[in-house]
Amino acid sequence: MSRIAGTTYFKLDGDQLSLTGGIEVPLNTTSRDDVIGLDKSVDYKETYRAPYIKGTFKVPGNFPIDKITTADTMTATAELANGMVYVLREAWLSGEASFNAEEGTADLEFHGKTGFFQ
Repeated sequence: MSRIAGTTYFKLDGDQLSLTGGIEVPLNTTSRDDVIGLDKSVDYKETYRAPYIKGTFKVPGNFPIDKITTADTMTATAELANGMVYVLREAWLSGEASFNAEEGTADLEFHGKTGFFQ
């Protein structure tokens, strides 16, 4: 048996940030949806979705909030427990960032111009 889940490392511009659990990366950046004709013909349309990494991060006192909320050319790297490494280039924080003071965490989603598995 081999490990497929567990310890994950995340770096943002080389600085390691600690995750508390969930991390998500896309396996594909194109999505196909069915287009079904009244004559029962089946085709598909293809749409692009932005590469991303999202997770729940621990927020210590030295957490790089200013960088995360303002930078738009970051490089994010997720080293997953199964040995896969996902790299997100020219990344920025997508959506809102809120701090959960009770848990000491923030749910963050980074989108980028390119994302790929090494």
